[in-house]
Amino acid sequence: MSKDGVHPIYYPSCKVYHNGQVVMTVGATVPELHVEVWSGSHPFFTGKQTFVDSAGRVEKFQRKFQGNYFQDKKKGAKPAEKPEEAKS
Repeated sequence: MSKDGVHPIYYPSCKVYHNGQVVMTVGATVPELHVEVWSGSHPFFTGKQTFVDSAGRVEKFQRKFQGNYFQDKKKGAKPAEKPEEAKS
């Protein structure tokens, strides 16, 4: 008993694109792939540090911890108490 139409079409020469350039050819179930990161652009393989930040997380982190954020927090120090307002 054969089941026709169960398996997807296999493309033995699927082209993988990175920044508009073909970087490799692989076998896949789609005719072409568009990737943001591949082994030729990943810092682990290239040894170069780059930021891949599409959601703005790096900028959010830098804004949160800029200035004297860590200078105000000393180990074991209690936060300064506010003077009580004069009661009328």
